[in-house]
Amino acid sequence: MVAAPIIDSDICKAHTLPSRYYTEESLFSDILSRLSNSFHFAAHVSQLNENSIIPLPQLENILGEALILTKDEQIRCLSNVCTHRGMLIATKPCDLKSLKCGYHGRTFGLDGCMRNMPEFTDVENFPTDSDNLREFNIKKWNGIIFLGGEQFFDTVINEMQNRIGWMNIESFEYDESRHRSYDINANWALYVDNYLEGFHIPFVHGDLHSVLDYDSYSTELFEGGVLQIGIANEGEACFDLPESSPDFGKKIAAYYYWIYPGLMLNFYPWGLSVNVVNPISVDRTRIVYHGFVGEKSMLGKGAGGDLDKVEAEDQEIVEATQRGVSSKSYERGRYSPSKEKGVHHFHRILTNSSDNDF
Repeated sequence: MVAAPIIDSDICKAHTLPSRYYTEESLFSDILSRLSNSFHFAAHVSQLNENSIIPLPQLENILGEALILTKDEQIRCLSNVCTHRGMLIATKPCDLKSLKCGYHGRTFGLDGCMRNMPEFTDVENFPTDSDNLREFNIKKWNGIIFLGGEQFFDTVINEMQNRIGWMNIESFEYDESRHRSYDINANWALYVDNYLEGFHIPFVHGDLHSVLDYDSYSTELFEGGVLQIGIANEGEACFDLPESSPDFGKKIAAYYYWIYPGLMLNFYPWGLSVNVVNPISVDRTRIVYHGFVGEKSMLGKGAGGDLDKVEAEDQEIVEATQRGVSSKSYERGRYSPSKEKGVHHFHRILTNSSDNDF
């Protein structure tokens, strides 16, 4: 007998994710072990304009690897672990011609090949290929570099290409002043839940509500992700869409892309804000923000005008919800069919009950 899915495919009949998904250590560990099957944001090519080496600590917990990006004639992803005694090699972005371990001086090229090791002249059968840094495959789309597994990659990239392929994302420039890192006292999935619906905007985000047409806010589902589209109120900042855009004629204030499990690509008229959701423990999550600017004159305007305020408001809600779902009196709720389609879609993917009938 086939067990009933945890999340019913019919949102009108479905109950939300059981509270144990937000509170149980064993379930958190099981889910975390599967996240490496998905692909994850590593960087934008502009971050390598001034640095030849970039550590990627935000991916260690998800992929189980300490990694770096390097750039010489090409961009590579390498292990950030010295093959001598396991020391981390790079701890911050830098512009160097080689990699040198600060523990015992082992040196590597930016291609990962070991070049020099002090006091090893008498070591037999050295060096071998195992003394080089392991290289990992990268994927690139429109200037964005991804790492990890293949799950949903082609579907997601095709979706974004068809919708916003007209946007010259590769030309965007990294703005370090827009970098943020927050640790919040909540399960990572609660943060994703909150992102995937605009239902709460009138109640939580007063300023954001004033620039968006709430009644026109829409949610579209695709395999491995969700797109939410915010429509600008009259006189507010919006994209100057080309005729080739499927949304030509609309006053788009923002394209909010969520990609399973925890990548958010937020496109505004000024550029791209990236949220990387990094699960730390069952009730602790690190959110890393990156900003890439394409049109400076649009900064500070519209839906992407004050992201710090929106983030602070969301964090307060998510942390309070963590306390709520941890209560013995709460087990699960129901979905709004018109406003919580994205949350329902995420829950179905997370519980492996999605049958792709979008």
